Amino acid sequence: MTANTTKARQTTNIDPTLSVNPVFVRPGEATEFDKFTMPAGPSLPETAYQIVHDEAILDGNSRLNLATFVSTWMDDHALKLYSESADKNMIDKDEYPATAAIEDRCWRILADLWHVPDPTDTIGTSAIGSSEACMLGGLALKRLWQEKRKAEGKSTERPNLIMSAAVQVVWEKFCNYWDIEPRYVPVSREHLVLDGYDLENYVDENTIGVVAILGQTFTGLYDPVEAIAKKLDEIEAKTGLDVKIHVDGASGAMVAPFCQPDLVWDFQIDRVNSISTSGHKYGLVYPGVGWVVWRNTAVLPESMIFHVSYLGGDMPTLALNFSRPGAQVLLQYYQFLRLGREGYREVQQNSIDVATYLSSGIAEMGPFELMSKGDTIPVFAWILKDGYTDKWSLYDLADRLRMKGWLVPAYPMADDMSDVVLQRIVVKVGLSRDLASALLADIKGEVQFLDSLDAPLPREASSGSHFHH
Repeated sequence: MTANTTKARQTTNIDPTLSVNPVFVRPGEATEFDKFTMPAGPSLPETAYQIVHDEAILDGNSRLNLATFVSTWMDDHALKLYSESADKNMIDKDEYPATAAIEDRCWRILADLWHVPDPTDTIGTSAIGSSEACMLGGLALKRLWQEKRKAEGKSTERPNLIMSAAVQVVWEKFCNYWDIEPRYVPVSREHLVLDGYDLENYVDENTIGVVAILGQTFTGLYDPVEAIAKKLDEIEAKTGLDVKIHVDGASGAMVAPFCQPDLVWDFQIDRVNSISTSGHKYGLVYPGVGWVVWRNTAVLPESMIFHVSYLGGDMPTLALNFSRPGAQVLLQYYQFLRLGREGYREVQQNSIDVATYLSSGIAEMGPFELMSKGDTIPVFAWILKDGYTDKWSLYDLADRLRMKGWLVPAYPMADDMSDVVLQRIVVKVGLSRDLASALLADIKGEVQFLDSLDAPLPREASSGSHFHH
């Protein structure tokens, strides 16, 4: 047994053996399995199913998970389509040409939704999620910068990328994996989002681009893309540096077109090179699909496209992953057809209505101050008012709600505001007004309990270490 195996056994489960209830076992089958080695022989499918099923039910109820942005509900027709297409590999475009054609339709639908200037001169792709889509958008910015620098006979060392300190962790990974210096613009009470303030102090000749977030994961607020572009226009006028924008629209790019149609944030802004989104967030598809679209073919370096002879044909590929699920691409097209623009508007607006109902109810409670209202994407956050109590924290409230089945995370704000603890709710299509009312009642009940304490709860048990942004 290796040291790593020993460590895994110690940290994953105290008991390394898995006992099988006799009611599930047929004569001649094993009644005990080692959790960390493959069994010597087979079991009946009923037995294997029951073991996995029983372990999985220990997970929380996904409908009550108000921490995740990822879709937790689809209708019965989507489930049927999912089961019919679970065996499709998105990369096998020659083997599954209909699925490949549907993928092409999907990103073109998004390009149209995001006001791409010329539908005949654009390019996009599906991805395993918005994180891969962000990586592709960022990598294109780096390659464009490198090509320009080489053409000018200048160094391609020390590229940097500018973003809010409140970006999602994928951008930290991107900079780490591709040797790019991240330049984080601090957040503050006055500047909760990246709004162009002080941007001139971060841009230089090595800047490959700026990331604008349409729906910050901490608060749900939008970075004002127009304001960022205007500031970059001013910087170019003074310095000659032409810096482009990637819009990380993981959530907002599937909400703003329907619920804030007058907001200018997309390819209507000349500086926007690319936009990424998550099909499995407010695209309303189960986990496993993201999308990225570029303004035109000129801003996607040819060096990022691979032509592979595979399964009898030439296949251009644009992705970090190779084999990946095709079913979710079909589910995305199903949702586009099923809902249409008006259906998406109704679904997303309903979620916003539930979010603002919840946020207004929480704002009316004595202890809390809202950081956002849930009127952009249906996500909002609040803090505990200064000096309200020394008996409990938002970590304590999160723990108490978890006992009721609700996952409502508490966590520190980013960077210069890391001393501020937020609590956040993500409203998705599965959270009805009735469930929201039940949640408000539970929050009120737990606040009453916490306010009745005579002494503080032990802080070690309320560290918040169970939630990582």
